[in-house]
Amino acid sequence: MTANTGGETRTVTPTEGLTLTRMGYGAMQLAGPNVFGPPKDRDQAVAVLRAVVGAGITHIDTADFYGPTVVNELIRKALHPYPADLRIVTKVGARRGADGSWILSRDPADLVKQVHENLAHLGVDVLDVVNLRVGSHDTPDEEPVSEEFGALSELRDAGLIRHLGLSGASAKQLTEAQAIAPVVSVQNLYNLAHRDDDALVDRCAAENIAFAPFFPLGGFTPIQSETLTKVAARLEASPQQVALAWLLHRSPTIVLIPGTSSVSHLRENIAAADLSLPSDALVELDAIGR
Repeated sequence: MTANTGGETRTVTPTEGLTLTRMGYGAMQLAGPNVFGPPKDRDQAVAVLRAVVGAGITHIDTADFYGPTVVNELIRKALHPYPADLRIVTKVGARRGADGSWILSRDPADLVKQVHENLAHLGVDVLDVVNLRVGSHDTPDEEPVSEEFGALSELRDAGLIRHLGLSGASAKQLTEAQAIAPVVSVQNLYNLAHRDDDALVDRCAAENIAFAPFFPLGGFTPIQSETLTKVAARLEASPQQVALAWLLHRSPTIVLIPGTSSVSHLRENIAAADLSLPSDALVELDAIGR
């Protein structure tokens, strides 16, 4: 995998045939409230997706349980037939209850079914990247993943998936998965204020694995920091832009997937990739999560 930002290309994993812009887009917010049901403004959701591609972003993160199915169907409506360089990264390992609840579903037979559902709703014959969702959204567990990851590896061997990754995973689970098939990406909760995965971020960089922080701006509880606000004011940028720029600086294999349902907010996020952080600002920002 290679990751691009600011015109520079960095190799972040030895797997051939996968190129991502380091500034990607997380499509979760295109669904209704609590990531459930249709969007409030379907036309606006389609416009955001088309603006993503128009801005040169080649990395969209999604899942069939967003909605459920709503977001993948929106992606298909807005972008199919897909640009040749667009890479859609999806997840399996969960379903939604009729009440909108999140239900872990990692039985190998159901994982196979979920892969086929992603293929159908996205309108593709092969998925670029499939992440196995493990653990809760904020706390990895240490449950074995060999059986589940093995089922996905078989689908990779069959040509239905090009690359595999993990989401919400521990270092132990990464090692376990790597014994079965190459892992090209890890997608975990990580941001300026939530730094539990510092060691895993460094490991991914050392092993040329892409690390995609979810909730890069704090998620359901956005990052609140007086230091962040002051640094942003000095740089004439928004706190959100500074938080995203810090993540890009944190590791050369970090790829970002901030989400939004607004074209203007999308453009603000993209601009963060061009924001330079001086050394004194980095010292202040690094102290926030410690």
